[in-house]
Amino acid sequence: MKTRIAKLMCEEALQTEEGASVIEEAGEIIRRGGLVAFPTETVYGLGADAVNKAAAKKIYEAKGRPSDNPLIVHIAYISQLAEIAGKISPEMKALSDAFWPGPLTMIVNQREGEPLIPRETTGGLSTVAVRFPSHPIANALIRESGRMIAAPSANLSGRPSPTTGQHVIEDLDGKVDMIIDSGSVDIGLESTIIDLTGDVPMVLRPGYITRDELSKVLGAVELDPAVAGIEGSAPPKAPGMRYRHYAPKAHLTIVEKKSDLAESLQERIINEALTAMEKGLKTAIICADENAHLYEGLENVKVYDIGRFSDDDEIAGNLFSVLRKCDEDGMERIFSEGFDTPRLGGAIMNRLLKAAGHDILEI
Repeated sequence: MKTRIAKLMCEEALQTEEGASVIEEAGEIIRRGGLVAFPTETVYGLGADAVNKAAAKKIYEAKGRPSDNPLIVHIAYISQLAEIAGKISPEMKALSDAFWPGPLTMIVNQREGEPLIPRETTGGLSTVAVRFPSHPIANALIRESGRMIAAPSANLSGRPSPTTGQHVIEDLDGKVDMIIDSGSVDIGLESTIIDLTGDVPMVLRPGYITRDELSKVLGAVELDPAVAGIEGSAPPKAPGMRYRHYAPKAHLTIVEKKSDLAESLQERIINEALTAMEKGLKTAIICADENAHLYEGLENVKVYDIGRFSDDDEIAGNLFSVLRKCDEDGMERIFSEGFDTPRLGGAIMNRLLKAAGHDILEI
């Protein structure tokens, strides 16, 4: 397949003749059942007509994604949520008023009678994941297509999520009809997912909108045990709940200090990295900017500064790019500090733990 790669670098570009032409072309691809990768404020998405069963199957095929891993349906009008759910509940209204458009996905029950979204899109579930993105290019594409767009992250399944157009090109060139390259995204972590189908709202995937922020709107909000790595046997209700995700090619271990031993966290990471290097493995360390100087002078060990611990947004925005850079540099063994930062630490560590397959070295 020949992939059309279109540069569309900013909101202002949508107002140009060339920008409008790109969106028109992309909308037509969606309508005819094709695949378009496009930017959102979180990560890049791989989009297809959410109601088209054959188009949804193409997403799974292009990504190599397990077919029971649900897709998120992206909308551009609140009325589309009512089309899916049949009605907008008080919880849906409260959350949409507070956080939409934005990086929040709601899991809702489908309307009674004939469901709108097929099971090929929902991963075989009767529930649907719905999001209203704030990125202007994403919204323009959804509106132009005249469709609700099912879109997981635009990467090969299991790889670090794409936060730049180049990441998408690396993974999906030749596998999709079109890639809209808009450079780097704003947030760099996928949307928060909250399940509204149970007795108490439950966060299935932490993200930029925190549990505390959700609680201020809804009251009690629980955290699914799968977020901490306790996986059940039920089908996953949201992306990223069961399978190893976001993973670099190298074996990644997170090192965390849990005791008052004299050995510092950085000393242990250095010792582990040197041991791996002596075994002939290309070895890397991922650390916060405040600690980078502690690893200076290490020969043949690559140190990746992910950003300031004091800046949640910086670390979140750099995480997937750093994991991909480890792949580009041919790393075979990675040791990472933990990044349980004040606001987004839960979301950052959720992604890092998934990337490491929950391989944690506690000292």
